[in-house]
Amino acid sequence: MATVELRFSALPEHVRTARLVAAAVARRAGVDEAVLDEVRLAVGEACSRAVGLHQSSGISAPVRVMLIEEEKQFSIEVGDEAPHTALGGTVPGASPGDSDAETEEDEMGLAVISGLVDDVEVTAGENGGLIKMSWPTTPPATLVP
Repeated sequence: MATVELRFSALPEHVRTARLVAAAVARRAGVDEAVLDEVRLAVGEACSRAVGLHQSSGISAPVRVMLIEEEKQFSIEVGDEAPHTALGGTVPGASPGDSDAETEEDEMGLAVISGLVDDVEVTAGENGGLIKMSWPTTPPATLVP
């Protein structure tokens, strides 16, 4: 099992780098070429969501991305450290006017991810949230002499 860990400052300009790294590692892991655009888009949405949560909560900790290559599957975990009262709930310290727009944007991002990835799991709590996404891999073809 190979794992690549990526941590980046919660700035929107770093999301593109995370997408490119995720696509490269997914390709090497054996994810079907036809699915790589979905991987890129899903990682972009998950990372953008984490960046937004960090910025709106004033969190300086980096966004975490784990790229995990297993025997028959490739997984990506995107973690944030923003406190969540409940999935889609308001973040303590946010002003009431902002929470409706942020909640709606958060739900849209999660809906996009769910539409792109068949195997997705979202968890959230006081210490942050985690989006786990997985795709099947195809073992590399072996050459027969």
